[in-house]
Amino acid sequence: QVQLVESGGELVQAGGSLRLSCAASGRTFSDYTIGWFRQVTGKEREFVAAISRIGGSRYYADSVKGRFTISRDNAKSTVYLQMNSLKPEDTAVYCCAANAGSGVYYYKNYDYWGQGTQVTVSS
Repeated sequence: QVQLVESGGELVQAGGSLRLSCAASGRTFSDYTIGWFRQVTGKEREFVAAISRIGGSRYYADSVKGRFTISRDNAKSTVYLQMNSLKPEDTAVYCCAANAGSGVYYYKNYDYWGQGTQVTVSS
């Protein structure tokens, strides 16, 4: 079992920045690829970014490439999502998830999920 807790979401103006954190506990953190997904009520969960077990590979959705940066600190069992140049369409609940296997882009490949943190970007 892995427990994930997100933090850092809040209301921000368009063009602003936020850093989300995903803190893990339980099994060995470095055994998992960690991904960030976002969801708006009534829409399908959307892949945002993912980082491999030791951080050597990073993956981004086209919609956030160049604006968001994912990183991890395995010593602290934490993954970060730095979000810059935020847009109103980035408004969503952001969840982190742990993946013990492969296939980073599809949410059903993830084994454990956090509760999420709300990000609201005003225009």
